[in-house]
Amino acid sequence: MAVDTGSERGPRVLRGITKCSILEAIRFLGPSHCALSIVEGNSPDGTAELLAALEPTLTALSIRTFFTLHTPLNPLSPTPGADRFTTLVHLRNLALAPLTTNTTTNHPNATIAFINVTLCPDDLLELLHQKHHQHADMACALDWTGTPNPVFYDVYVARAANGDLFFDVPPDTVSWARAGELFWNEPVARGRLGRGVPFQVFACWNGAVVVTARPVVEGRVGFRGARRERGECHQGEPQLFCKDLWWEGYGRIMVVPSVSLEYEEGAGEAVKRLKGFTAEVVAGETGEETAIEWLPPPELVKCMPTFNDQSWRLWNETLV
Repeated sequence: MAVDTGSERGPRVLRGITKCSILEAIRFLGPSHCALSIVEGNSPDGTAELLAALEPTLTALSIRTFFTLHTPLNPLSPTPGADRFTTLVHLRNLALAPLTTNTTTNHPNATIAFINVTLCPDDLLELLHQKHHQHADMACALDWTGTPNPVFYDVYVARAANGDLFFDVPPDTVSWARAGELFWNEPVARGRLGRGVPFQVFACWNGAVVVTARPVVEGRVGFRGARRERGECHQGEPQLFCKDLWWEGYGRIMVVPSVSLEYEEGAGEAVKRLKGFTAEVVAGETGEETAIEWLPPPELVKCMPTFNDQSWRLWNETLV
C-alpha cells in the first residue's frame, strides 16, 4: 500500500481513522501479503510522530514498511524551476519506489493501493474486491467536497469513458453550477451510478485507487509530467498515469461509487452519512448483473490545462 500525505489539497495528517483503517485492512488481508510505503510531504502535520507511535504494532505484525519522512518536496510551494505537477510526480514515485527498486517487494502479480484521503477499512477492501470481481486493472473511489451538498471533487483529473469531464464546467464562466449533473452526456455511467454499481471511465484518481502492479514493476507505467516539448496536453500526473495504462493494455479502469470519500476526517464522516457507509451500501449486493462491458478508449479526450482552456485531443497523443 502506498500512502502520501500533504499533497494536492495541502497538509493533512495520516490520523485516527485512516491509520487504523490501513492496519485493519492489512490484518484482514494478512500481514505477510502486504507492505506499507508512506511518504510524508513537507508539512508539520505530525505524521512522523504518529508513525513512530505505530511502530511497535507494525513490528509485531511483521509488516514490511518503507517510510520516507521529512521530504523537502512541497507541491504547494515547488522548488525553483519545478511546477506543482512535477513535485507531485516525485512524491508519488517515492511512494512506489519499493516496488520499482526493491527486489524483495516487486511482485508483478501484486495490487497497489494508493491512498491520500481519509477512509475506512471497508472502503479499501471494497475497492480491492471490485477490482477482482470486475477483472479490472484499476479501481477508484468517488471523492467529494463541501457539505451539506457535497460535489465531486477530482473533476480536473477524471475523465468519463467518452473522454469528457465527469460534469460540465463551462470554460467561459468556470462555474460549478452543473456539478450535480454527473455524466450528463454519458448515459451508461449515469445509469450505473444511479444503481450504485461500478462503471468504466477513461481516467480517475479520486483520492484512493487500487491498480495492478505489473506495468509499474516492469517499468512501463509510472508517474510523469506532460511531454510539453512534444505538444502533449498539460494535465495532472494521475491522468497521465491512466493514459499510459491504456497504452500498455491496462485500460479496464473504473469508479466504484459505493466508496464515497472526503479529504478530512470530520468531513469524511459527514459525506458518508449523506452518501452511505460502504458496508451499508453494498450489504444487499448479490454481484449479479453488475459486470462492466469493457470498451476501447475514446478517440478524443478533453484537454484542460486550466478550467477556462478546454479542447479535444487524441487520447494517445505523443504515444503513437
